[in-house]
Amino acid sequence: MTAEQNLARLGLALPSAPAPAANYAPFVLTGSLLVVSGQLPLLNGALSAWHHGRLGASVGPETGKEAAQLAALNALAQAKAALGSLDRVRRVVRLGGFVNAAPGFTALPAVMNGASDLMVAVFGEKGRHARTTIGVAELPLDACIEVEALFEIEL
Repeated sequence: MTAEQNLARLGLALPSAPAPAANYAPFVLTGSLLVVSGQLPLLNGALSAWHHGRLGASVGPETGKEAAQLAALNALAQAKAALGSLDRVRRVVRLGGFVNAAPGFTALPAVMNGASDLMVAVFGEKGRHARTTIGVAELPLDACIEVEALFEIEL
């Protein structure tokens, strides 16, 4: 199955690729690498009320995991905008997750699994990736998570 067929099988659809919020590119394509800038859990260009705030305070772990999946969907939307088709993705190389976390919140990896699980469900074995997950004090728009991605692509 193709990546987009896998998304449909999961009951998911790619959102429109969000526009950058400042002076940066949403993605950079160089050689066989596609770097996608950090993506927030935006839907239709807006952050939903339940994706604001800190994990371990106003946002629970399951909601954070759903937000990570949505941010990863936005990263895939950027990849499709860059490549024309997700079928050009040879490998998900790395995901970076930034979790807006309250002091003492240690379930960062479980939250970021929302993004990682999506990549494996969409791309199969080539969706397995290296990953970094970091707890931070603040994120743009008071989002609960931000996800960046690095893909190897077919030329």
